[in-house]
Amino acid sequence: MRPALRADKKGHLLLVLHAHLPYIRYPEHEEHLEETWFHEAITESYIPLLNVIEDLLNDRTDFRLTISLTPSLLEMLGDDLLTNRFSRHIESRIELAEKEVFRTKNDPEFGPVAKMYLDQFKKTRRYFEETCRKDLISSFRAISGSGRVELITSSATHAYLPLHMQEPASVRAQVRVGIDTFRRHINKKPAGIWLPECGYSSGMDSIITKEGPEYFFLESLGLINGSPKPTKSIYRPVMTPAGMTAFARDTESSKQVWSAAYGYPGDPYYRDFYRDIGFDLDHSYLYAYLPGGTRTFTGLKYYRITGKTDLKEPYNREKAIIKAAEHAEHFMQERETQIAFLSCRLKTSPVITAAYDAELFGHWWYEGPEWLRFVLRNPSISRRSFRFATPSELLGEAAETIEPSASSWGRGGYSSVWIDESNAWIYKHLRKASRTMEELVLANNRTTGIIKRALNQALRELLLAQASDWPFMIKNGNAADFAESKFREHISNFFRLSDEIRCGNIQITGLELLEKKNNIFIDLDYRSFRK
Repeated sequence: MRPALRADKKGHLLLVLHAHLPYIRYPEHEEHLEETWFHEAITESYIPLLNVIEDLLNDRTDFRLTISLTPSLLEMLGDDLLTNRFSRHIESRIELAEKEVFRTKNDPEFGPVAKMYLDQFKKTRRYFEETCRKDLISSFRAISGSGRVELITSSATHAYLPLHMQEPASVRAQVRVGIDTFRRHINKKPAGIWLPECGYSSGMDSIITKEGPEYFFLESLGLINGSPKPTKSIYRPVMTPAGMTAFARDTESSKQVWSAAYGYPGDPYYRDFYRDIGFDLDHSYLYAYLPGGTRTFTGLKYYRITGKTDLKEPYNREKAIIKAAEHAEHFMQERETQIAFLSCRLKTSPVITAAYDAELFGHWWYEGPEWLRFVLRNPSISRRSFRFATPSELLGEAAETIEPSASSWGRGGYSSVWIDESNAWIYKHLRKASRTMEELVLANNRTTGIIKRALNQALRELLLAQASDWPFMIKNGNAADFAESKFREHISNFFRLSDEIRCGNIQITGLELLEKKNNIFIDLDYRSFRK
């Protein structure tokens, strides 16, 4: 239902957080370096964000927030192996923080910071073990029932869909499995879908709409270069030719938070992400807290950004929170000015879509969850000329039908991040695999038993190989070797299984090992992949 817009309210602000992690699970190892990404995201982003939202709900604050939870993330949050490992992880952080409190007990600057981390880790353990009983999905499910938080889905493994449009069965399977997984975990159908990387290309809406979502988000270029050009630019939802509602991400509010040069997270008083004791302290002192003894981030960081210098000043939490409050007020004032200008210029009630990666809040930007708290609880909202809204409240507001242009929120606005000279080679394998999967489904439409299990696992491996994370990391050089090995692992698993299926000679031991390791989408039906 559309929220009533009082005469003194001129527009709406959509705040959207996109939560995603690539599917990484290693049951064959007691600990694995890349699994720490999952632990860090829970500790620094997901639980702090849930704490903020639950506090606001308990205080009966009138706010609106949209969160997309990717299916791969939901599957990891619901996995007993990973959640039990997180319990071990947070215990190890508490132990390390206790050692740090002792080591810094006579340091007036670092001592309070060490105590802050110990308190945070204990609070995280208490929430995870006692409040939600290791079931963070139940916490997300609960906040979605409030009417103030709207949860939506994404494609199954966050595949960059524009580069799969030549194989529409792949796009359809990614969307269908994503919706089914969301429904299984959240117990309701998602109203909208986050297009991975905001990637869009012509005709995608006609595939997605058949699976049920009513809306999606675009990068601003998708509407600015749309056909015909929208009369209200990116500041009103539009209808696509297939009947879906599209919201365009606002560039101005994005820059205030994301920009490396101008964004809030770069403020000198905020915590420096990179100065971690995992690299600063003696290796023998840290060894027991590093996966495989490999130096990496521990989450304990004692310095503030300070500036473009290696001589960093100690972190002061109180001063950082004051900055977060100031930045929240500045953000709200800028939206006030922006909406006042747009409502006058465009003669309409503007909709500002401010969308960000959820992991920015807390992990990369340590003060981010508190900034969000200040924004959503802002005492000035009652006198502002806009109100918070969710996309579902604005369905039916689209007055124009626009064919969006190809676009993404990657650098340059198109697809170059996910296909260039460094990573283009993966797509010939993915296209061949997609054609092979179509042939296997056609030839085995009603099979049962071991062949059906092999087909289901083959589809799992294909979906995992299609994740946008692998070409992204290869392109950026961030864990590029790991990303390439993950892609090769999943695509090799797929072709090995497809060969066995064609020959009617399934290697049961190998299949069982894959089913144990890559057990994502437990209720997957291979027939989701069809023309």
